[in-house]
Amino acid sequence: METLVCTSPRQFAYQQATKPALTPGNAIIKIRRIGICGTDLHAFEGTQPFFNYPRILGHELAGDLVEADGAPEFAAGEAVTFIPYFNCGYCIACRSGKPNCCARLQVSGVHIDGGMVEYLSVPAYSLVHGEGLTHDELALVEPLAIGAHGVRRAEVQPGEVVLVVGAGPIGLGTMEFARIAGATVIALDINESRLSFCRTRLGVAHTVNAQSPDVAGQLADLTNGDMPTVVIDATGSLRAINTSFSYLAHSGRYILVGLQKGDVSFSHPEFHKREATLMSSRNATRADFEHVISSMKKGLVDPKTYITHRVGFEQVQAEFEHWLNPANGVIKAMVTMV
Repeated sequence: METLVCTSPRQFAYQQATKPALTPGNAIIKIRRIGICGTDLHAFEGTQPFFNYPRILGHELAGDLVEADGAPEFAAGEAVTFIPYFNCGYCIACRSGKPNCCARLQVSGVHIDGGMVEYLSVPAYSLVHGEGLTHDELALVEPLAIGAHGVRRAEVQPGEVVLVVGAGPIGLGTMEFARIAGATVIALDINESRLSFCRTRLGVAHTVNAQSPDVAGQLADLTNGDMPTVVIDATGSLRAINTSFSYLAHSGRYILVGLQKGDVSFSHPEFHKREATLMSSRNATRADFEHVISSMKKGLVDPKTYITHRVGFEQVQAEFEHWLNPANGVIKAMVTMV
């Protein structure tokens, strides 16, 4: 089968590999769609933490089940996605029902080879039924689940004001699920075209450009002086993360969904006097995947909104660097496999 390998930063190579054989406890998926996410882009750039080369990228995936061992509820030929975070099952996080932050976690396309292949072997326990969704929709369940998990971590309540920092695909999904939770959403980004996307395509009522001279003042005006009770970072930008501490309401919660390599820094007195809560949000759980799929089926989320670019597998090597440029307006690039 053909694969696409990221051999080193900014270098891809198409290579031939042996098609995986079914082994105990695993399943074989014929890959049909590959969504390109920030992790893939950062890995290509050489800025992704926890990453080694060479690596086959790809974890936003959908396909058709070829065969499975140990998953009798799944039928050969059905459309599926899967949870691409493979956990050990026995560490403290797994025993606590939090396999998404397993101490020995292996993420498809990051710690181990991922889905830029024709056929992929995955643990059978990770399979997720397609439930009538299209391959495009199923490939978008995982990135939307990242945002849904962050919102669940924040315990967003109806009527709260949630500031989402970063209007990339993860931030957009976070906005959607904050809205579904009943919150008033404010989008903050430096890219005016992405803020326009928030207003026109997602119906986000309030947007603020992070390059404005008085961001804190605008947020105060929008919240009657209270400031947002929940701030969720989806940028992975150290500057954005550190700056956003100042946007948090007294008694508020700050959730870091975005990831970067540096040290977070903030004023302890300012944080302390707010009795604020700081937490990270890593990956997603099966409950989040189910919430996303249910929301899609109810029409609360239209995943096709996010797909702005589409290419065939044979075009990825030539097109990938193009997707790094914000001027090209990429929200979600989708790769189609034959």
